[in-house]
Amino acid sequence: MSPPKVWNMLELRALKEWLSNNSKRWLWVILALAACLGVYSRFFILELNTPALRPEPQRRIDVPLLTPWLAPIVWDGTFDKDILNEQFQGRNITIGLTVFAIKKYVVFLKLFLETAEKYFMVGYKVNYYVFTDRPGDVPKIPLREGRKVITLVVRNYTRWQDICMHRMEMISNFSHQHFFQEVDYLACMDVDMKFSDHLGVEILSNLFGTLHPGFYGTQPKAFTYERRPRSQAYIPKGKGDFYYAGGFFGGEVQQVYEVTKACHEAMLIDKSNNIEAVWHDESHLNKYLFLHKPTKVLSPEYLWDERLLGRPAFLRKLRYVAVPKNHAKIRNK
Repeated sequence: MSPPKVWNMLELRALKEWLSNNSKRWLWVILALAACLGVYSRFFILELNTPALRPEPQRRIDVPLLTPWLAPIVWDGTFDKDILNEQFQGRNITIGLTVFAIKKYVVFLKLFLETAEKYFMVGYKVNYYVFTDRPGDVPKIPLREGRKVITLVVRNYTRWQDICMHRMEMISNFSHQHFFQEVDYLACMDVDMKFSDHLGVEILSNLFGTLHPGFYGTQPKAFTYERRPRSQAYIPKGKGDFYYAGGFFGGEVQQVYEVTKACHEAMLIDKSNNIEAVWHDESHLNKYLFLHKPTKVLSPEYLWDERLLGRPAFLRKLRYVAVPKNHAKIRNK
């Protein structure tokens, strides 16, 4: 074994001069490597943690993809269904879907459930919670394995407006009786609709709302928020992010409970002050989502009325659409 090298003074001086002359060059090399590693690691972590946002090869540039608070807006082409299914199927989740079939609205229930079985959360366990005053009229339809219809009997009301406003009360009341024990996520939807394309776990989040199709692309000043300060649903002019539809919202059960409880309590205060918000439960939902930003926003392809609004080019998919019926006649009966 040879003895360790002994550096003499000349060699040490030469080494010191070389390091001094090349230090700036090496510093730039190190900084460049660090920057490259930083960009790569940031990209890798983002891809790993947010597979739902990884766009397909045809990246969307025709629609907004993020809210001002950086929550994703879900459109066709902004998520990978296979990656999401890999992520969620290992968690053994159950999704609840609430729907109100009060009075003659029960006529919509068969088509709603049949199309839900074809398109809604296929491959997952689902509990359909049907709120109705006519349990004997709830249709029997074939269900996929792990899916069931649970009928919750409730009273009806003279006005359809009262039915809408009491939805929040009923959902919050049944949270402790059913939802907390039976499901992981809850979607609250209108019955006079049908599913027309895939609607799956890409919607799931802590709290989600859906852009109202009638106000998509308009400025906040055109939104029909409640503008009277006396109402608990009041949103001042010049304020607001989006106008959300009352016909489709949801999230984790705890969050849905908090939304519906807060809206119900706000409506009770309004009632005591002899005021009724302009769009009832939808007005209160918009106020809540203005104050408590949703963690995911669904695009209008998740709630659309082609009969009234046509089919603009930005809609690649129509996933949940209005049934072409005369709803006014139904509401008056």
